[in-house]
Amino acid sequence: MASLNFFTTLLVGSLFGMSAVAAGSSAVNSGFVTVGTGGVTGVYYPTGGAICRLMNKARRQHGLRCAVEATEGSVYNIQAIRSRELDFAIVQSDIQYKAVNGVAEFSQAGADKELRSVFSLYAEPFTLVARSDSGVTRFEDLRGKRINIGAIGSGHRGMMRELMKINGWSDKDFSQVTEFDSAEQAGVLCTGEVDAFVYTVGHPSGAIKEATTACDSAIIPLKGKLIERLLDNSGYYREAKIPGGMYRGNPDDIDTFGVGATLVVSSEVSEETVYLMTKAVFENFDQFRKLHPAFARLRKAEMLSDGLSAPIHPGALRYYRENRLLRK
Repeated sequence: MASLNFFTTLLVGSLFGMSAVAAGSSAVNSGFVTVGTGGVTGVYYPTGGAICRLMNKARRQHGLRCAVEATEGSVYNIQAIRSRELDFAIVQSDIQYKAVNGVAEFSQAGADKELRSVFSLYAEPFTLVARSDSGVTRFEDLRGKRINIGAIGSGHRGMMRELMKINGWSDKDFSQVTEFDSAEQAGVLCTGEVDAFVYTVGHPSGAIKEATTACDSAIIPLKGKLIERLLDNSGYYREAKIPGGMYRGNPDDIDTFGVGATLVVSSEVSEETVYLMTKAVFENFDQFRKLHPAFARLRKAEMLSDGLSAPIHPGALRYYRENRLLRK
């Protein structure tokens, strides 16, 4: 795997001082809590690490140790919380909505009545990256190309499927459909194994930085009637922009659509544990916002409402009410 970006390297290496735990090792309310994230080159992993870092600062006082787990992404995280393999997890806001309502990927399992929100995080634009020699300059140009739609369990895979459905496409409309995970996709793009990949991620992202510096590639705008139809058909997507100047060869803002990252938890996790997690972030808020550029624009009021379909956990509610962040 190619090298990580500066921020991920900093957080994973010297900042956290912790290792990821194996799936299934969570022990709810036992003095050890896990936060499920995503691939190590995305923003979920350093976000989970930042949350755990602040939680672990007061470990001597509350006796809880927080550890991060790299996972396949949002859908996997919801399933792992439901099966009690994870305590907390970061998931896309659209995946949270679908889990709460038992639709799309969760239609067979049914509505998750025990999923709870803690707070919302940063915006996550849907990002399409294509090799410069692929001939792809818009979404419609993907037809007949080799496309990586993401690993099973990733949120962006589901978003890509929705775009395909609205466009009347199936896998047969591509010359090849691959399922590399987020840590692999920049590498396979630059070696020429695929022409393009999709990724729903906060920016700046290590994976996108790798793809735009290791080979000639570009971020493709998504706009027009296709996106208008997508936004009209759902209540959880919104227009988004990827700021210009973050990546080589992409000086201007790029139009797309997106969701938001959210922190969720099982109702089985104790009120005190969730209270302490919430307190750790909000009482160190200025420090938290400095731990990754994606956090710079966070606002407390928005974190209590944006993209939260599941009821807020009583532990988080307790903190918000005590500190007059939420009065209901």
